[in-house]
Amino acid sequence: MSDYPMLNRELSWIEFNARVLGEALDDSWPLLERLRFLGIVSSNFDEFFMVRVAGLKAAARRGDGRCVERGASRDIDQGDQENLGPEKLLGLISARVRELTAAQYRCLHEEMVPALAAAGIEIAAPRQWSLAEQRFLEDFFVEQVFPLITPLRIEEDAFPSTGNLHLHLAFELESEDGARVYAAAQVPANLARFIALPRQDESQGGKRFILIEQLIEHFAPRFFPGHRVVGSLVFKVTRDADSGVDENRQEDFLTAMEEVLAGRQNSTPVRLCVSGTSPTLVALLRKGLGLDELDTYHMDGPVDFSGLHELAAIEGRELSLRGVRLRDKAWPPISLPGPEGASVWDEIDGGDRLIHVPYESFGAIQRFLDEAADDPAVLAIKMTLYRTSGDSPIVRALIRAARNGKQVAVVVELKARFDEERNITWASTLEQAGAIVTYGVARLKVHAKAALVIRRAKDGSIRKYLHLSTGNYNDKTARICSDLSLLTASADLCREASALFNMLTGYSTIQPLTHIAVAPFDLKKRILSLIDREIQRSSPESPGLIEAKMNALADAEVIEALYRASRAGVAVRLNVRGVCALRPGIPGLSDTIEVRSVLGRYLEHARMYRFRNGGKEELYLSSADCLPRNLERRVEIMFPILDEGLKRTCAGILEAYFEDTAHAYRLRDDGSWEKVRPREGSSPVSAQETLYHRVKRMAEIAEAPPQQLEVRRRFKST
Repeated sequence: MSDYPMLNRELSWIEFNARVLGEALDDSWPLLERLRFLGIVSSNFDEFFMVRVAGLKAAARRGDGRCVERGASRDIDQGDQENLGPEKLLGLISARVRELTAAQYRCLHEEMVPALAAAGIEIAAPRQWSLAEQRFLEDFFVEQVFPLITPLRIEEDAFPSTGNLHLHLAFELESEDGARVYAAAQVPANLARFIALPRQDESQGGKRFILIEQLIEHFAPRFFPGHRVVGSLVFKVTRDADSGVDENRQEDFLTAMEEVLAGRQNSTPVRLCVSGTSPTLVALLRKGLGLDELDTYHMDGPVDFSGLHELAAIEGRELSLRGVRLRDKAWPPISLPGPEGASVWDEIDGGDRLIHVPYESFGAIQRFLDEAADDPAVLAIKMTLYRTSGDSPIVRALIRAARNGKQVAVVVELKARFDEERNITWASTLEQAGAIVTYGVARLKVHAKAALVIRRAKDGSIRKYLHLSTGNYNDKTARICSDLSLLTASADLCREASALFNMLTGYSTIQPLTHIAVAPFDLKKRILSLIDREIQRSSPESPGLIEAKMNALADAEVIEALYRASRAGVAVRLNVRGVCALRPGIPGLSDTIEVRSVLGRYLEHARMYRFRNGGKEELYLSSADCLPRNLERRVEIMFPILDEGLKRTCAGILEAYFEDTAHAYRLRDDGSWEKVRPREGSSPVSAQETLYHRVKRMAEIAEAPPQQLEVRRRFKST
């Protein structure tokens, strides 16, 4: 436990989700974008309960105050938020989540539903269905829904399996002899959550939808002949997803992972969400699931806001309807053109390249792997895979490379939470194609992102080309997550990447590297030493500067080092998207530290560190956040930007986040966040919009035809 004041990680995470909700409440966003933020809040809470709350509940059952991160040595009690044992913390979490959930539903009912209706998008309750719509829905129910529903009895000694995060309905029934019985039915996950109703008058335009659970509830008597439905409600169960795999099962590790996945659907329940007014059914569900009132969340409307993503993505390209803004103008990813006819190897040989997705197209990274797969001169590809897409062009390129006779070695992390099943499938597919596949490292997650290509040059020499990234090799998430990556042929970086792959796949001892820092071995030490160096080189005449961008900051040693830097007069500017346990602005401790958080249409995911270093500026990118799990229990990398021009580019990207006055928040010393507002008379500035237009301008300059000045000369007359 640190002696320095720190904010509790779990409570800080909830305030991050409060900022996401703040974006949903911000009417400067178009309507469907606000709806999307409402859905993100619910999706975030699902994962929070499955992992963080599940860990806290496990700690409470054990009767200890250990950190919810299993295997961590820190206590939950941190600094000035002391005496927060698991049970007290669970109570604080429950209270704050209920506040935010209530605000969600107020936003839905008081703002979103009326605004959607004004735009011609209506969610119709059963009492609003016309006779024609009722006939349509009855036919739809009989043909499309009824065959997929399997009602299950709820009995005192036989509670049905409800899985994890599946939407269900519960029914209280009365038989013909007056006996009360109970049943549950799962909402089919392979049907759309929102059912579009046919337009009655094409000239009126607009769209009308109903929720599928409303349809099932309306026609519920069809499932129970001889019984009367006297009560019903919709519910969803959230279960513990924090159970780990047996790391000692080396011989059948893949089978062990499959067992973990199978058990997740019926693991310990941690939360019950209900929508309905039947106290009998709520009590029945709580008893069957072993949950109490603290674990039960009564929703004032549809359960599972994450389904709102479906409505936010309704067909149509209209930016507005009936004068209501629906969505923002799209920002298509930009492909920066290279020299005509040049291969990717020629371009990298010409200098390091920085790629900033989603502003730039993921195609630049895909091209690197595609050309490696098809180029006869490429001898080998070595790569890490943490999360990738279901129909991954990256994996297809690796399969093609293996079938083309190249040596392909892939470190597939099977323990990537919620992507385990997909990674198991890809690992098997790659092995069948002839690739060398390893399933990560025992007791560590391989979270580093690296791809190394070995190629024979025309002169017979061996050349290496390297891609290092802050984000995943996932073409889908690269459209919504902001990440930075580097393409380089630097001999030093390529040599150290080769050593890293040898450490991951073989019996190599841990090698000290000069340029690339690797967690859990020396990455934290490197960050701490860079902070200490900045303290030593700082003076009143030339104060030091540390700027960093990350997703989370909760490592006690790093926070303590930043406090020391502040006391030494170093200016510390942090952009932290999510959890931040550091308390800025405390006189004599952190008064030179500023913490901001920027949200937007894209998920901020890049990690970047900038050190003034007495004028010899250094800049690093990393796959790691400053959390104990990343720095101590994962294989992560931090790598330098060596090119001076790219350093300036990265510094400009960092600066853009601190100039945001549209979707930025500032952390106060008490742990609360305030919205950053533009100066009076100034228009809001969006960092993400600034960065998109920067890349767009780069493309325009690269595509512009070369211009030549017309020089006038004086000619002698003949």
